[in-house]
Order: sequence, then structure tokens, then C-alpha cells
Amino acid sequence: MGLSGSQRKWMVVPRRWRAGPLSAAPGILLSLMIPTAAQARLPDSGEATQISLLLVALSLVWLLWWVGRKRRIQEAGLLAEIRERESRLNLALWGSGDEFWDWNIRENTLYRLGANQLLGQGSQESLSTDDWRNQSVHPDDLPRVQKLLQEHIVGHTDVYESEHRIRNARGEWIWVRSRGKVVERDATGAPLRMAGTARDITAIRRAERERRVALEVLRSMSEAVGVIDIDFRFISVNPAFSRITGYSEEEVIGQNSSLLDSSQHSADFYRRVRDILERTGHWAGEMWQKRKDAEEFLGWIEMSEVRDAQGLRSHFVAVVNDITDKKRAEQELRYLANYDTLTGLPNRALLSERLGRAIVRARRQETRVAVLFLDLDRFKDINDSLGHAAGDRLLKAAATRIQATVGASDTVARLGGDEFTVVLEDVESLPAVERMAREILNAFSLPLEVDDRHEVSITPSLGISLYPDHALVPTDLLKFSDTAMYQAKAEGRNTYQIYNETMDAESRRRATVLASLRKALDRGEFRLVYQPRMALADGRITGVEALLRWHSADLGEISPVTFIPLAEESGLVLPIGEWVMREACETLKRWRAQGLDEISIGINVSVLQLLRGRLPAHLRHVLEETGVPANRVELEVTESMVMQNAEQTTHVLNEMRAIGVSLAIDDFGTGYSSLVYLKRLPIDTLKIDKEFIGDLTRDPDDEAITATVITIGHSLGLNVIAEGVETEQQLAYLREQGCDEIQGFWLSTPLDANRCLTFIRNWQPSLVAAIPAPY
Repeated sequence: MGLSGSQRKWMVVPRRWRAGPLSAAPGILLSLMIPTAAQARLPDSGEATQISLLLVALSLVWLLWWVGRKRRIQEAGLLAEIRERESRLNLALWGSGDEFWDWNIRENTLYRLGANQLLGQGSQESLSTDDWRNQSVHPDDLPRVQKLLQEHIVGHTDVYESEHRIRNARGEWIWVRSRGKVVERDATGAPLRMAGTARDITAIRRAERERRVALEVLRSMSEAVGVIDIDFRFISVNPAFSRITGYSEEEVIGQNSSLLDSSQHSADFYRRVRDILERTGHWAGEMWQKRKDAEEFLGWIEMSEVRDAQGLRSHFVAVVNDITDKKRAEQELRYLANYDTLTGLPNRALLSERLGRAIVRARRQETRVAVLFLDLDRFKDINDSLGHAAGDRLLKAAATRIQATVGASDTVARLGGDEFTVVLEDVESLPAVERMAREILNAFSLPLEVDDRHEVSITPSLGISLYPDHALVPTDLLKFSDTAMYQAKAEGRNTYQIYNETMDAESRRRATVLASLRKALDRGEFRLVYQPRMALADGRITGVEALLRWHSADLGEISPVTFIPLAEESGLVLPIGEWVMREACETLKRWRAQGLDEISIGINVSVLQLLRGRLPAHLRHVLEETGVPANRVELEVTESMVMQNAEQTTHVLNEMRAIGVSLAIDDFGTGYSSLVYLKRLPIDTLKIDKEFIGDLTRDPDDEAITATVITIGHSLGLNVIAEGVETEQQLAYLREQGCDEIQGFWLSTPLDANRCLTFIRNWQPSLVAAIPAPY
């Protein structure tokens, strides 16, 4: 039978029974349902059957209850185990910061465990795949993530792995490394679930990026970088290390850094460097190193220690910069700053330093110092005639000649151009200085060899100043010796002068004259005077010589002896010479217009006009403008000027001769003429210098020289003119010797253009015929 409802209700087991031990339940039930013999009567058969059935039912109920309870206990245990495992997983995820994700592909949902540890508070544990795609993954990374997922789902890859950016709870983009795989498929092999983990690798990516940047920086550095361990063995090097040292990375790894030690340092030096590095953790300085090919180079080296995470020294980093070229350049700059590049002599800066030290020593020892300022005479003429290359070789030869003359302890310096200075220390007396000056002058008595084909004779002019006699500081000593040198030039060159105070006044006057000379041409302060020239054969006036005069508005009348050398030294003679040529031709043009067609005009030409000017072109232009015939113009050049620059002047003189002008050698006999050159020069006239004419009839030597010059001139087919004729006796002697023309005060002083024109018109040739012979 079945149990009624009241019976089933009655059979409900009290709660306290369920809470007791299962082994006690059957006894309790029987004690409740079966009365004892003392309490009940024996049932009849019908009742016995009902009781049996009741007992069976109760047994079944108890069995069902016991099985259910056991199942619940098992389920509770499983749930507790699951919760424990989940708790441990959460704890592990929290400790690692990772996220576990479970993707239900069929339902398109994504469950995330530990997302709050990875992404921060507020991150969702479960969301749809679409939300994950749209909200979490960086748009730039999404296509690649989807591609990698698809490749794994279709079976192209065993594992899905991706590094991409996702947004955390604060809205920041962080890098994660996500790994997973399909964990469940249906019967057809279609994926149902996919699970995996995600880890924050932002710091790792940053460190990796920094490592790559650092590696790239090391690779691109021009300095050699070597990493060495605490035993000074190489761990790694950069490409610049191999380029600088010649050793490849494979050749140095594991080798001791002493591999690069140079012989220019002792072993103690390297040992001290390593001791400092080990003691302080840093060393920097210059150190010679040796390349693989044994070539040594100078390096600027900085070595620093590197410590690990525990603060312990793990290795050293050495940065080596090859400064060999830099040091060489610094030495070259230092050399250029102190030495003359052409001659190798000290320059002005080093001279001032050495002279200052010499003065200090002389003051301490109560001795004297002498400064000799030396300038080569007419060097510009030689430089212009032979060219700058030859001029440089001449300066080098001059420097060698001076150095060979003075003592080894004395300083020879080049100040620039053709100016040299000699500093003599421990001077005993002024005569000793003068003796050295004469030795230097004598040293230049022999020609200087410019090259294999040319030797040039050149002389110096010297100025001398002494400490403490003339000055106490280097600048004044140099200035005073320079002043004395100009005085030596004024005395005729190839000599020396000792400074005295009167030279200062002369030097200042010279500077004043030069300043006024620069303005004279613009102010129109120059004028020409003309000195007539007469033929001895018939007493006829054949021509005039144009002479330059200067009346300064500031200084008054200035002698040509004063301003012409200044004009030559300063280069002002070029524009002045062009003015003289034009003015002389204009004067001759006016005279010719008044009937003086047979008169010639002589124009003096400076050496600078021959060597540096555009004399032929300018002369041709002036002749075309004035209409003066070329054969009525005679250009006069001095003997010394032509002889010192024979080759170049010969070329220029030939150009002017081609124009048609006449050429004369002025002051003949005062220089050292080469008859070979004299024969080759395209000249027409020799002018005997007035120094020989002044003592005619009184000095037999001058008579002999004058007669010889006349003979030489005639033998070469030249016209001979005597300058400086002042007496009738001189005139008679010259006519007897066959001189062609004379010029001097006997005939006329230099006259302005109008007075000279009047003189020529009024001249009577018959007056000359009455002059008697000198004997």
C-alpha cells in the first residue's frame, strides 16, 4: 500500500534526528514506532501486515534520506573545494597581477577572473565579447588581435598569444600579454570555449624599449664603450669600440682590459687607475691605448661602476673617446698661435712672452736685454719681381741666416712680412750688441739662395734698443727698436742704429708727414717743376726733367728726399706716379701748342710702378688723351731699382719701349750694374749721378769714373747725360770727354711750367761756345 497523507506526514523525520549521526537513526526510529511488550498487545494478522508494511516504508524513507544527505554532504564538500580552489586562484591572480579569462564562444560572453587586479577596481568580471572588443582593446591593436584569435580558432596555431593595449579602470592604456587556447569543442570540432590568461607587461615593454634605445644609442655612439666585470674582463663592446681599437667583439670578450695597455704608460700607472676605480667607483682622464695593429692613440676615458638591484657592484662601464686628432689639432693651433708657419720662428705673441720673461730675469739678475729689429731692404721689390713663392723662400733663407748668426740661447722671431726681431739676453755691454749687429749685416753680404737657379742679394737695416737703458716693458722696447730701424733706413740702409730720444721726434714727424701725404693728392697739394737739359754739341735745349714738389697745407714745403721714400713704402707712389705722368704730358701738350715741337720730357718712374702698377696701359692711355708723341717722352728709372729686379723690369721696359717712349737709367754709377743686364736692357740714355760730377777737376777718381761711364755709354750706343753740373769747369771737362748732354744749376734750377717755357724761348746756344777748355 501506499501511505496516506497523514501517515507520510507522521513519517517526517525531526530536524534533530537529521543532525545526529547516521548510525543512530535506525535505532531511534524503531524505538519510536514499535511499542514494547509491556505497553502493547500482540497484533492480529491484519495488523501485523500493516506494521510490516509500515516498517518497510520507514526503512525506505530512511534509506532515501540517508542517500540524499550523503549526496548533499558530497556536494557541499565539492563546493567547498571549488570555493577553496577559486580562492587560491584569486589569491594567485592577485599575487601575480594576472587575469584569467574564459570565453564562451557560442554565447559570445567573456568571463574574467582577476580583472580588478589587472585593470583596477571597477573592472567587469563578465561582459559580452562585443563590449570587450569595443571598450577594452585599443583600436590600433584590434585587427591584429582578431587575426591572431581567428588563426588559432581555425587551427593554424596551437596557442593564441598576443601583445596589445587595453584600457584599465582609470582610462589608461596598458600593454598586456594574452595567452590561451580552445578548451572545448563540439562533436563537429567547432570551438565552444576558449580560456587563457592576460598579464600586464607595460613595465616590461617600457624596460625593453629603454633597452633597445640604450642599445641603439650604444651602437650609434662615436665613442667606444666597453663593459667589463669586476675582474676587468670584457663582457661586451659596441661597434665604435671595434672601429677605434680594431678588435672585434669576439676577440675581446673574456679578455682582460690590459689588452689595450700602451707602452707610453708604466704598469704602475694602470695599477693606480684600477685602484682608484675599485676604491671610488669612478675614474676619468687621458690615457694612451694600443690598437690591434699596435698603433697607439690618446683617449679620454671615463670609467664608472654599475651596481645590481641589491646595491652590489656588478661591473664597470668604460667610455673611450679617441682624442688623438683633437690633441694634434690643439697642438697645431697652439703652434699657429705662437709660431710663424713660414719660417718656424716664434711670432709676435711668443716673442712678447719670451721678452717679458727675459726682462724679469734681467731685473732679478741685474743684467741687460737687447732687442734688434731687422727689416730687409727693398724686399717688396724682390717679392714683386720674382713672385710671392720666391719671396717666401727668400724669407725662409733669411730666417735661417739670422738663426745661424745669433746664439742658440737667443730668440729670433718673425713679426710679419720681412720684419724680424732678435732678443739678446745677458748682454755684457753695448759694444757686444753692436758687434752682433755687424755680424748679422756681414752674414747678408753673401747672396741668399732662393732656389736652384736664383740667388738674391739683399741687405737688412737694424734698429737696437736695450733694457733698462731705453725702456722697461716689452712693448716699448719693440717700438723703440722699430724707430731705430727706420732711422737706419734713412741713413742709407744696410746699417744699424741705436735708439735715442731724438729718434722719437723724427718718428712722430714721419708719422705726421705720412698722414698728410695720404691727403695731399686729394687736396691738390702736388706740383711739377721742370729742369732744362742742354746738348753740349750745339748748346740747344733738348728737353726737361719733370720733378715732383709738395707743399703741405699742414706742414709747409716738404723735401722730396723726405716724402718720396714714404710714398714708396706706403704704396702711395702708385696714384702719385700716375698723376705725375698725366700732368707732365699735359704740360708738354701746352708747350707743343706754342711751338716747342722738339722738346722732350723726362718722367721719373718708381719701382712699384714698374712691378705692381699698370704702367704700360696707363702710359698708353695718357698719350692717347694728350696727343703727345711717344718719342717725346722719356721714362727715367734708377740703376739700383733695375739691377735688383732685372728680369721683371726688363719685361716691363720692353713693353714701354714697344709703345715708343725712350728709357733712361738715372743715377748711373751709384749701384752695382751688371754690364750683361745693361746690354740687354732696352734703354736709350745713361744719366751720370751728380755725386761724380761735383768733384770733377778736383778728384781724379771721379774724373776717371765719369770718363769711363761716357765711354761705356757710347760703346753701347747710348746717349750720356751728366746731372748736377754747376760750374763752367765741369761743363768744359764733360764736353772734352764727349758727354752728350748736361743738366744742373749751371744751366737752370728747376722752374715752374711758365718760367721754364720762357727760359727755353730766351735761351741763346751761342753762350756755350765761349766756355774755355779746363786745361
